[in-house]
Amino acid sequence: MKPVDPIVIVGAGHAGVQLAASLRQMGSDRAIALINDEPCLPYNRPPLSKEFLKSDVDAKSICLRSEAFFRDNRIDLIAARVEQMDRTTCCITLSSGESMTYGNLVFATGARRRTLELPEGGHPNVCYLRSVADSERLRQYLKVSRDIVVVGAGFIGLEFAATAAAQGLRVRIVELGKRFMGRAVSSPVSAYFEAQHASLGSEIHFGRSVTSIVLDGGRLVGVTLDDGNRLSADLVVVGVGVVPNIELAASVDLPTENGIVVDETLTTIDPNVSAIGDCAIFASRRYGVPIRIEAVSNSVDQAKFLAGRLMGGSGAYDAVPWFWSNQGQSKLQIAGLARDVDQVVVRGAVGDGTFSAFCYASGKLMAVESVSRPGDHVIARRLLAAGTVVRPDQAADVGFDLKACLA
Repeated sequence: MKPVDPIVIVGAGHAGVQLAASLRQMGSDRAIALINDEPCLPYNRPPLSKEFLKSDVDAKSICLRSEAFFRDNRIDLIAARVEQMDRTTCCITLSSGESMTYGNLVFATGARRRTLELPEGGHPNVCYLRSVADSERLRQYLKVSRDIVVVGAGFIGLEFAATAAAQGLRVRIVELGKRFMGRAVSSPVSAYFEAQHASLGSEIHFGRSVTSIVLDGGRLVGVTLDDGNRLSADLVVVGVGVVPNIELAASVDLPTENGIVVDETLTTIDPNVSAIGDCAIFASRRYGVPIRIEAVSNSVDQAKFLAGRLMGGSGAYDAVPWFWSNQGQSKLQIAGLARDVDQVVVRGAVGDGTFSAFCYASGKLMAVESVSRPGDHVIARRLLAAGTVVRPDQAADVGFDLKACLA
């Protein structure tokens, strides 16, 4: 294909929009088509479980870009789904019946919510929080609900729980694991947020799962747990993870695992096809294994990298992963991935709600989890990016200037 052939981006979330924007910022004059499977402008997802729930602002307030931006930058925003793809002819077919050819195609299809597979699990008062439509629906329910059960103690579930509890609603959190955010954070950070949610009045049930939705005359009145305990509820919010959208890629024989498999340049086995964001599992030089990261920051960083590669750049994607979560008055910021951690050192005062957990594996700093210590987070990203050695005793000493390690 000639380099002037269109770039087709399948998915208009953070990754897809950033890729289109970066290509134009870098001077690309190729045609760009951005396929959006939602009937609205692309929007910012993090506020959906926090600020957006608390107000009656219009969905336009969280749009990533205006209509004028797409028009002025010659980005063809198409409201449709991709129904079929042919890698031999470099052609896709949309739900509208239209066919399009591409020079490069990029999967930015993101992920969808994992559902609660139970009888009555489709009841209107069993809700999820992934899209702007979900958030608008929950915003209305919060005005009339009194007893809420949150299933899952990950970021989304806990952010929603904090928002609901702050409004004076009764909140019960049901988590199959033994602690909050068990796969994402260290024990000290998990324990801190457990205490914070308890202080907001939330009731916490660890090691439990929901086995049934209880109805009375069609009205949701509670849930039953696997120990037989029944919790009253007029609203159930489920946050039990997501599933990457890989079906289209798999249908055209592109390798998929827990995501669309790409190499360190974010390219699939087809040199004309790439994948970025929540749907992509990429070969990580930094961690030595394929990883898939569900984070806005990763989606944006990968989009910027891929734009550079499509403009003729080279190299491997190797950005330090980072994340954040606002729960009540506490802000959690994470730099790095806490893989195979065997030592955690706390810097600061847990009791004051301002501390960082430095996570080590065999003496190597792997991640830093900061609670209301933004300065630690900023320096941690620099330390991890540079591969700088920070000894555990240095990390624990609040009088030690971490910037000295960079020098």
